[in-house]
Amino acid sequence: MEETVLVKKAKLGDKDALVQLIMNQKNDYYRLAYVYLKNNEDALDAMEDMILILYENIYTLKKNSAFYSWSKTILINCCKRILREQKRTVPLETVKELSYEGDFEEKNNEMLLEKYLSELDERHQEVIKLRYLLDLDYKTIAVILKVPLGTIKSRIYYGISRLQEKFGGDDLEQD
Repeated sequence: MEETVLVKKAKLGDKDALVQLIMNQKNDYYRLAYVYLKNNEDALDAMEDMILILYENIYTLKKNSAFYSWSKTILINCCKRILREQKRTVPLETVKELSYEGDFEEKNNEMLLEKYLSELDERHQEVIKLRYLLDLDYKTIAVILKVPLGTIKSRIYYGISRLQEKFGGDDLEQD
């Protein structure tokens, strides 16, 4: 069924239409939540919270065609709330150990990237993750974060520049 028809039905109280809208993008929602929370259970909790908020507030959606960007904004806010509640503390048992079976250099680079990303301002981390880990375009990121397109571009540029400095080079390419 067409997205706008499903949104109209959901706004009129049709639970099945709302479920269908969510199921159509469930993988995208999960990936988005996982990028923020880096934990399967927390990502699923954030999606649960998002679904409840959507169910309670779908009638407030003004522009039916904006359902997915609206719902992703809600999901991001749910993720941020979970992160605030956790205060970024990570239980030791959830930290994965490096195995020698895999490519050690690749794992080391991933760990370095994660370390350097965590040293960036939250705003810069967020846009870089949305752009490069979720492969969202600039315009979509701007809509989701409710920030002007130029601001998104400058945050990405600044964040990438800082990462380049930390990695000790200026030969990394940017979009």
